[in-house]
Amino acid sequence: MMTAEQLMAAHKANLETLFGLTSKAFEGVEKLVELNLTATKAALSDSANSTQASLSVKDAQELMSLQASLFQPLAEKSAAYSRHLYEISTGTTSEFAKAIEAQTAGAQKQFSSMLDSTLANAPAGSESAVAVMKNAVSAASNAFETVQQAVKQATEMAESNFNAMNKQAAAAVKTPAKKR
Repeated sequence: MMTAEQLMAAHKANLETLFGLTSKAFEGVEKLVELNLTATKAALSDSANSTQASLSVKDAQELMSLQASLFQPLAEKSAAYSRHLYEISTGTTSEFAKAIEAQTAGAQKQFSSMLDSTLANAPAGSESAVAVMKNAVSAASNAFETVQQAVKQATEMAESNFNAMNKQAAAAVKTPAKKR
């Protein structure tokens, strides 16, 4: 049985975790808003510059040249925006994952301690039931750790693929299209 002090301590720890996660979520939203404001300002500025440049065009050839010159910076800016968006998303998700792992580890430790205490006071002759219970808890803990490791590996693989895709896209943007 948990004492009133233990319950209050657990409640306080849960509230601190909740407020910490809420703070991290707001930080992520602030970064996203800042990124979108910066991107919008840049888009407006680019649009104004493009409009001014298109108004000074004298012939169709010059217009085609102007249009072609606008596509590469646009693609680079889109790739940079996607990269920043991904960084914000993974940073916020990482903070949540760390908090969840810490909470889970604490809960597992507390459960294990409570189970050990309960099993230590088990009546005589229940050794086989105690062994079965300990094995079940151990198997569940191992399964949970395996799932956590698989999720981490999948996340790392997805991040690696995203980074590789970004590098390929950046290289493709920088390589001028061959004329036919």
